[in-house]
Order: sequence, then C-alpha cells, then structure tokens
Amino acid sequence: MMERDAVTSSNPRARITGAVYLLYFLTAISGALIGRHLPVYGKAVTVLSMGIYAALAVLLYYLFRPVNRILSMLAAVLSLIGCVVATLGLFHIASRYVNPLLFFAIYCLLIGYLILRSTFLPRILGVLMAIAGVGWLVFLLPSLPTPLSMGIMGLGILAEAVLMLWLLVKGVNVQRWQEQGGSVPS
Repeated sequence: MMERDAVTSSNPRARITGAVYLLYFLTAISGALIGRHLPVYGKAVTVLSMGIYAALAVLLYYLFRPVNRILSMLAAVLSLIGCVVATLGLFHIASRYVNPLLFFAIYCLLIGYLILRSTFLPRILGVLMAIAGVGWLVFLLPSLPTPLSMGIMGLGILAEAVLMLWLLVKGVNVQRWQEQGGSVPS
C-alpha cells in the first residue's frame, strides 16, 4: 500500500494539468458571470478562458500521448479548433453554422476513449467523458427541449469537473503511465 501511494503521489505533470483545468473552470464561470453586467470584460475573461483551455488541450495531449499518439494529437487539435471557433464566435467573426460544441464533443469522446485505453486512470472517468461527448452531440440537435438540454450541459460540465478533480487530487498512477510508454515525469 505504501508503494502505491508513493507512485500516485509523485506526479506533478498530472496535478499541473488538473490545476490548469481548475483555472479554466474558474475563468469560464467568471467570464459568464461578469458578462451579464459588463459584456466587454466578460468577453475578455472568456477569451482568457479559451486560451487556458487551449493550454489544457496541449497538457492533455502529453498526458495521453503514451496511450495513442495520433488520437491524442487529434483530440488536442479538435479542442484547439473549438477554442478558436468559440473565440471568433464571441466577436461574431465565425459562421453561425459552425458550433464549437461539435469540436468539443468529439474531443470529449476521444479523451474518454484514451482514458478507457489507459492503465493509469480509472475507467469510470473515460465512461463519463464519453457520455459527455455524446451529450454535447445531442445538445446540438435543434429541437431539444430546454430541460433536457440543460441536463446534458450539466452532464458535460460534471464529467469534465470530475476529471479535473481527479487529476488535481489523485493525479495518475505514474508507474503505469511510464509502463504505457510515458517518459519520466518532470
């Protein structure tokens, strides 16, 4: 038991990823709240949150690269595209027909799959992220009743929050991460 605790407690890379995830959540919520009364400042904070989410995509790429380099890269690229589309949408530059949730939905599905294939995170996190991805895809349906769409949105936020908290508090099993092909964490 002591050995396992030592293995799971010495993973600063995963904890940093969790901290960046938390910072994203805080800035995204702040942007939404500030935007109600001060729209210009709300947009500025939202742009900042998209920048943080882009950094998170890169960190998650490195975390899941040992599982599958190509799918991890695809997930990161889709997340980055979603961030760009969301940011451009704030300023009405992006086409209204391109919804950033499409990119984030596929991103969540890929992260869910990568977690399921990994040996260093609990599978339930992968299931939650995959469900969130499906939920975001369903959310895109045009005639979705409001209570259902709010429930789906809550599910997506909950899944990402659980992953964020797990990375922040527990991290990953470093020994298994290294066995799966990861380098020594710095």
